Amino acid sequence: MPLTSLPRRSKLHALASAMRPAQWVKNGLIVVAPAAAGVITHADVIRHTVAAFAAFCAVSSAMYIFNDLRDVAADRQHPTKRYRAIAGGQLPFGVAKAAAIVLLVVSFAIPFALWRPAALLLVLALYVVITVNYVVWLKNVAVIELASVTSGFILRGYAGAAASHIVVSTWFLVVISFGALFLVIGKRSSELESVGAGVTRRVLAQYTPQFLHSALTMSATVVVTGYCLWAIDTSSSGLSSIRHQIVPIRLSVIPVVLAVLVIMRSSESSEAETPEQLLLHDRTIQILVVIWAIAVALGTYA
Repeated sequence: MPLTSLPRRSKLHALASAMRPAQWVKNGLIVVAPAAAGVITHADVIRHTVAAFAAFCAVSSAMYIFNDLRDVAADRQHPTKRYRAIAGGQLPFGVAKAAAIVLLVVSFAIPFALWRPAALLLVLALYVVITVNYVVWLKNVAVIELASVTSGFILRGYAGAAASHIVVSTWFLVVISFGALFLVIGKRSSELESVGAGVTRRVLAQYTPQFLHSALTMSATVVVTGYCLWAIDTSSSGLSSIRHQIVPIRLSVIPVVLAVLVIMRSSESSEAETPEQLLLHDRTIQILVVIWAIAVALGTYA
């Protein structure tokens, strides 16, 4: 299909599309740290969490636009990416660049509405630095590109803690880090299985199905083990601390393990979706997330 036959959209609609609001579901990780700490119902924590969420929505959208501006030539040759607003010529370069700058400024302005914004500002700055380097060159470096994408999830999870100055436990970092790595590897495994090496991502040519399968198994093992230890830990760094109801917390292990198995099955049957697609479209994952959230909420706030 030639670019001239793409569906027409207004500039505002095209800009909204380029910002990729569906990706904002990833920013839900910002809620995890304050929720697990049992303070998400506090008024100041709610305010700080909402601010961190808004800041990450703005900064991530700015980075998506930057990515599309840089990859516009390649996107126009891609069967699906050619429909993106910038590649399709529906969002002028000048408008896109201005929008990215405005979104970037807004994202770094939001933390100043908080008390002691330095921690959140640092998290945002790290996200921008890593993402820019990923877009420019790291996405073509095997293994390192996995870590780069994973870092985006980790920084989102840490942003919720940074905004409200919550000390996160080692278990939290282990589960968030390897959980994110697990999702990224699962997506790469599915891409390699369904479209082949180098078709959608050049870096896929540097992977083999055997390597990705081993990496997926390794990360899944760490996620499940880490979450189990986090759930049964009765010290102040564990979910089953003395201020929590232990039984629901420990039962929350079940939906976590089942979700990992569902994602592994999906990734190895060429049906894997991105994390936001899983949450928005996969009914099994949605049900498991709800069950997990109810169990954690009962254990933490009952």
